[in-house]
Amino acid sequence: MSNNRKRNMKVDYSFYLVTDSSPEILGDRDLVQVVKSAIQGGVTIVQYRDKKSETAHLIRTAKRLHEITSSYLVPLLINDRIDVALAIGAEGVHIGQEDMDLSTARELLGPEAIIGVTASSVQEALTAAENGASYLGIGTVYATPTKTDTKSIIGTDGVNQILDQLSFIRYDIPTVAIGGLNAKNLLAVMLECSSSTKRLSGAAVVSAVMAATHPLEAAKELSTVLRSAESAFPPESSKTRELLSMVPTIIQRVGHHSPLCHNMTNLVVQNFAANVAICIGTSPIMANYGEEARDLANLGGALVVNMGTVTPDGLTNYSKAIRAYNAVGGPVLFDPVGGGATAIRREAVDFLMKEGRFDVIKGNENEILTVLGQGSVQQKGVDSGSSTSSAENKADVVRRLAKQRNNIVLMTGKTDFISDGRRVYAINNGHKYLGSITGSGCTLGTTIAAFLAVEREHKFWAAIAGILMFEIAAEIAGAREDVKGPGTFVPAFLDSLYTIAEWAKKDEWGWLEKIRIVEMPHFH
Repeated sequence: MSNNRKRNMKVDYSFYLVTDSSPEILGDRDLVQVVKSAIQGGVTIVQYRDKKSETAHLIRTAKRLHEITSSYLVPLLINDRIDVALAIGAEGVHIGQEDMDLSTARELLGPEAIIGVTASSVQEALTAAENGASYLGIGTVYATPTKTDTKSIIGTDGVNQILDQLSFIRYDIPTVAIGGLNAKNLLAVMLECSSSTKRLSGAAVVSAVMAATHPLEAAKELSTVLRSAESAFPPESSKTRELLSMVPTIIQRVGHHSPLCHNMTNLVVQNFAANVAICIGTSPIMANYGEEARDLANLGGALVVNMGTVTPDGLTNYSKAIRAYNAVGGPVLFDPVGGGATAIRREAVDFLMKEGRFDVIKGNENEILTVLGQGSVQQKGVDSGSSTSSAENKADVVRRLAKQRNNIVLMTGKTDFISDGRRVYAINNGHKYLGSITGSGCTLGTTIAAFLAVEREHKFWAAIAGILMFEIAAEIAGAREDVKGPGTFVPAFLDSLYTIAEWAKKDEWGWLEKIRIVEMPHFH
């Protein structure tokens, strides 16, 4: 490649392809053609990785690859083999912890070469950054069959620990997550592995492209997901400014008006729900008797119907309350708790969906699928269970149900998905302890309902604002030194909700920097 072309080549780590020539991954296809298709689909940087072939074969293949990558102004890196990189004039190398040391590689390749280093721990990352690595390949995130010598699976928590330490020591080095990434988990990883101070620069994929029947289409799909992740807040977009401008206003309205939050919920959750409501600045009432609803609906608040306990009398009371709030235009949130657990609960969901209008339907994946009429997996109790659905599939489900019901649908989980039938946002705030305490999902419904009560014109933004306050409060609580587990988390969480409400009174909004939210593309 000419020096002019090298100077015009920009290093973009966002979509990083690592090749795999093994028969079980590549099959009988031509490696160079697969890489060409992947670049046409959006790949921005390529690493040629082949640990088994002889040097002559590596050089021949690398030359062919470099002709393709150079024509698209995409950098080509060679895994481990500095001799091969020098022989073909590649833009750089990627070295692991067991390969040649970084200082020697830099001396051989020169100051302009791209030299990436694998880091599976904080110490490895800090050492590589200090010694002048061009970027870090952080992982392995998830187990993968393409690399059998993986010494540790660090998960997204491990990635975040590395990012946090790099940020703390102020190392401004690009970072790429690698290991088991595919279309199903990519968006979640990009959202989870980010903070207000340090975010991933990109993601590296192997078999998600190299083993794909149609690598061009596979790369296009992954590229779309990555572009979506890049729009995560806080960028300076009009949509971001609209949301960030409304969140403080809505929170302050809750504190100023202290709206009634009428909870029809099970006995297990009532005390916790009341405490959450008080901490965010609203007035709770736990009233499961439907005859009271007509009077309560006239007080300007919102209703939460939490289907935690299903009885014939309970359904009758829910029906009366829903109709009472519908009659005066009061917001109603429906939480189909355990909706897919039994035939009785599925029938109860069908019954309540016919009884009136819900402004928001909130539930985990199984519950939302049950409301949509597609629940195929029986729930075990009210737990959400594990999910194998991709982010795109979940986004499609909430969009379809919201459009069908002409309302707002929230699917909760490690990443939340919320839609008004047109837009879908993925929210990746919160803390793992929320999944280890009773009533966190139910009290999220309480919080959202309170926000709906004070912002009826923009209910979609109100629901998002409620989620953000609730889940960022959980993050703040979980980070406290005195929080050791779920038992110490609950009082700290209530304190954090109260603190955010107090900050709102003083116009203190620094906590908004923790927002991690992205608008999902429309795949269907």
